[in-house]
Amino acid sequence: MHVPDGFIDAPTSAATGLVAAGALAVSLRGARRELDERTAPLAGLVAAFIFAVQMLNFPVAAGTSGHLLGGALAAILVGPWTGVLCVSVVLLMQGILFADGGLTALGVNITDMAIVTTVVSYAVFRVLVRLLPRGRRSITAASFLAALVSVPAAAVTFTLIYAVGGTTDVPIGKVATAMIGVHILIGIGEAAITALTVGAVVAVRPDLVHGARGLRQRLKLRVGGELVDAPAAEPVPVSAGRSRRTLWITGLVTSLVLAGFVSFYASASPDGLEKVAVDQGIAHTARKHASSGSPLAGYGVRDIADARLSGGLAGAIGVGATLVVGSTVFWAVRRRRTAAAEPSQAG
Repeated sequence: MHVPDGFIDAPTSAATGLVAAGALAVSLRGARRELDERTAPLAGLVAAFIFAVQMLNFPVAAGTSGHLLGGALAAILVGPWTGVLCVSVVLLMQGILFADGGLTALGVNITDMAIVTTVVSYAVFRVLVRLLPRGRRSITAASFLAALVSVPAAAVTFTLIYAVGGTTDVPIGKVATAMIGVHILIGIGEAAITALTVGAVVAVRPDLVHGARGLRQRLKLRVGGELVDAPAAEPVPVSAGRSRRTLWITGLVTSLVLAGFVSFYASASPDGLEKVAVDQGIAHTARKHASSGSPLAGYGVRDIADARLSGGLAGAIGVGATLVVGSTVFWAVRRRRTAAAEPSQAG
């Protein structure tokens, strides 16, 4: 759903840019409360994983494909504020390095794909977690439904933005019908990927999943006819540290394999927005990307003729670059939290 330059007029693009900038500023402050020494490294990995999976377009209808947006996945794994930052880092890397999503439309894309998907999905997720029985299966089910809702929500948001600042005279009702219809189908794929990933992490380290905090219930003992909490087991820091490293390495290797190898077999059909733009007569308004001369434009390495090698290298470079940039951002946010805590502790 990456919006290119030219679909939205300059005033609306500027307005969404201001919205995105404000949301990112708020998210930076919110992320300081979410990130700690355990989850900060995971956040950079989540951004890299989302970048990798977004390269895997899957078919959803004749001549149409979809890909992960990632807002729900990021929000549930590392928290909604950090999730907005994760997806924003991905969009920034895609726009600058790979000419995917317009630079003047960056505010539109962050508002639509990072903010809306994260906020909507996490709100739905929290409601469902309160309603469903407490347990890992409930976390996975809530993740599925939250991700499913987030994609049509992004489609509705794009439609509203297009109604305000679209550069063609296409009836907005046709745009809405087409966008929502195809993105409901894409939402099913988003939901499956999100639920499988969250379920896998919850199965091994539920304490690292933001949305599963408090999942583990205290053991109850019957004393004098009444149920009381059993004493908490002592943590084992060494094994916990090892399992975090194992999870991190597994996630990185998986991301590299997906972007470097599996992406070659992704669907070549246009994604939901591209298909709607062609069918509704919007596509001709797209302008040439400012980064079209990038050596990685189009997710391939310039001057490498072999398509498999070119795409694989580009994917691996993208995963690495996103991991480095994302980790740097979250490390800096984490340091700000530590620095802010020191004066209060000293006082």
